[in-house]
Amino acid sequence: MVVVTLGNPRDKFWGMILALAPEGLSLSGAELASFEDLVMMVKDGESFSPAVVFFPMHRIERIELDLPDGSLPSLSQRFSAKTGMEPSALLRPGGIKENEGTAKFENRRTLPSRVRLEDEE
Repeated sequence: MVVVTLGNPRDKFWGMILALAPEGLSLSGAELASFEDLVMMVKDGESFSPAVVFFPMHRIERIELDLPDGSLPSLSQRFSAKTGMEPSALLRPGGIKENEGTAKFENRRTLPSRVRLEDEE
């Protein structure tokens, strides 16, 4: 799990790296500004599909591992503590299936702050 800082326009995304190439970064996740909304949606069992986005390398300022900082938990740890689910299971391609947890993540729903959702397959 990583936090990606983007420039032009400035933005931050939290998620799982799907691919990293000289051309850019593919990520499955959510805009950092929508993190708490995402946690509440998952906790409430609402339908959700993570954003699967590509950022060209010229926009990427920094990629940080989502690690705890001293006594502060990582975003992944906060997500797990509040939802009881591992973020890597939710953000992997295909998401969580009905028999893998209590929530169902097949339908699409828009989060605030311009989170882009993957297209219907």
